[in-house]
Amino acid sequence: MLIIMKKSATEEALVEIKEYLISRNFDIHQSTGVNRTIIGVIGDTDSLDSAELERMPGVLQVVRIAKEE
Repeated sequence: MLIIMKKSATEEALVEIKEYLISRNFDIHQSTGVNRTIIGVIGDTDSLDSAELERMPGVLQVVRIAKEE
């Protein structure tokens, strides 16, 4: 799963979403570019509600990665 943050996302918004994921036992990988920050969520993300994540402050879009069969 990828969480794409808004350009205007604050550091507090980043901390909030990272703490939310870590408290649910997910590993994260943050990639910070000039215009965007993307958080890669590592683990079985089936239990995460994409709509709930998209409502969190600073989140632009949540993208699920298809599982290989």
